[in-house]
Amino acid sequence: MSGQKPVTPSPDGLAASVNAAKSRGLPPVHLWNPPFCGDLDIRIAKDGTWSYLGSPINRFELVKLFSSILKKEDGKYFLVTPVEKVGITVEDAPFVAVDFDTEGENTTQNVTFTTQVGDRAVAGSDHPIRIVIDEETDEPSPYVLVRANLEARIDRKSFYRLVDLAQHRDGWFGVWSGGQFFQLIRSEDLPD
Repeated sequence: MSGQKPVTPSPDGLAASVNAAKSRGLPPVHLWNPPFCGDLDIRIAKDGTWSYLGSPINRFELVKLFSSILKKEDGKYFLVTPVEKVGITVEDAPFVAVDFDTEGENTTQNVTFTTQVGDRAVAGSDHPIRIVIDEETDEPSPYVLVRANLEARIDRKSFYRLVDLAQHRDGWFGVWSGGQFFQLIRSEDLPD
């Protein structure tokens, strides 16, 4: 026996660990590879609501803290600290882009998305926009990469605003940001 106490994952333990190691900006979760301690019944719903044991986590500061230690590996989501790693469930994407600002226009335009937890990302080569079309309903689901393998689903009102900025280019209807043209839909597939 090593003499160490076994670690039992809990939201309070995770929060205490992160607060103890807190620094400016986001923690360097990409550098942390602690042992897996099991799964926690934390779920991020499609609408961006975080819950624990089926009850919504209503403290924004706690959700923001947890979102800062979120990591995706091999298609699975984890909350990580320097000493523990616990699995959580994400229904769609871990973040929701609830708004965006624009600067410039046409090919020099930058679109800066803001998530429900305050993360900001300028769409471009490091933060691409992608669209997934539901095969049954033909409904688009737009996403933007926020950070380190973590995406935000672009909410409906923001997507409609994004479509208002779109233009035709090489058979595609899309939007410029960060010097990149992001294809939203084929021009020929636009409704009349």
